[in-house]
Amino acid sequence: MAFHIQQLFAWEILDSRGNPTVAVRCTLSNGIVAKAHAPSGASTGRHEAVELRDGDPKRYGGKGVLRAVGNVNQVIAPVLVGALTREADALMLELDASPNKANLGANAILAVSCATARAAAIAERVPLWRYLAGKRPAKLPVPMVNILSGGLHAGKNIEFQDFLVVPNGIPEYSSQIEAIVAIHRAARIALEQAGCILTGVADEGGWGPRLDSNEKALEYLTRAIELAGFQPRTEVSIAIDVASSHFFTGEAYNLQTENRTLTAAGLVDLLADWTSRYPVISIEDGLAEDDWAGWQLLTARLGKSVQLVGDDLFTTNIERLDRGIASGAGNAVLVKMNQIGTLSETFSVIDRAREAGFAAVVSARSGETEDDFLADLATASGAGQIKVGSITRSERLAKYNRLFEIERELRS
Repeated sequence: MAFHIQQLFAWEILDSRGNPTVAVRCTLSNGIVAKAHAPSGASTGRHEAVELRDGDPKRYGGKGVLRAVGNVNQVIAPVLVGALTREADALMLELDASPNKANLGANAILAVSCATARAAAIAERVPLWRYLAGKRPAKLPVPMVNILSGGLHAGKNIEFQDFLVVPNGIPEYSSQIEAIVAIHRAARIALEQAGCILTGVADEGGWGPRLDSNEKALEYLTRAIELAGFQPRTEVSIAIDVASSHFFTGEAYNLQTENRTLTAAGLVDLLADWTSRYPVISIEDGLAEDDWAGWQLLTARLGKSVQLVGDDLFTTNIERLDRGIASGAGNAVLVKMNQIGTLSETFSVIDRAREAGFAAVVSARSGETEDDFLADLATASGAGQIKVGSITRSERLAKYNRLFEIERELRS
């Protein structure tokens, strides 16, 4: 069925870090109305699409998005009104005409892309995941859940950004989440028993304790898995988001909290040692975003036994993904809609990864909203993995709770 866009309207809202982002409402010619919000990242790669900010220090410290809002209302809407919903992405890409969405802003474009897709799904009277999937095999994703945080998500208490659990040996989504909640609670017990002081949670809801070393996070998380009554690696494993670009000096990797500096080879040795002693099955951004030689070394060393995920390396960009595929850098891609700016480009990256035998992990950002779009996207993609954050913040729970609903929809 064909649905025409009758109206688009954008406005400024706040994300989970209290920073402005873009909301868009799409109205179709048949009266259907749908909304969507653009997420925002704190740990951003320099190859990401441009998130348009106002730069006015008098409003939100320069982080306002009135320019992006104005681009929706004054530039995008006049072109898209009257067009079919399925034409929206192509028309916006043509209108922006830049390689990185610098003219209109990826935050403006993505909010429109998601709002029009949601409106079309409502008009077709199908769940959003089914509409997005098309001919792809929809699949409920296994959650990769943040339990301990560092880096830019927790005041740089340690360098490595996230330590997550993956319920890889637990079959049902509902049971997976139940296990994760138990582990999150057990992690607090393990940390307090070790004398760590906890004053709250980090950006994505994980605990953010000050630790003596990055490895301590692995020790405490492994202990938490056991305290919660699960078998490490067999039932629940660990994923690490190194986010190494943020402590790469251009020549070496500076672990300031440990008072040591590592070469790329040294960091690879460290990660290889950890995977041999802890139940680590996935490593994200193990090397910096442009350290292609380091990535090749890491992949040659661990690529057959560990999922090596490129986030800052690939930035949901098919050209950078193709380079990784061709050069043997990584074996998986992190997929963040706002890194590229449209749903059609997002799915192109997921489809290319599948074609090349790369895994894909659909991911939220540290700056999220209560919009649960990502749960449907992850299911529709068939990627089988989702990374949203922890289980203590409502902007995260919106996605997890939507997956509970999708779990039942898939059974019906």
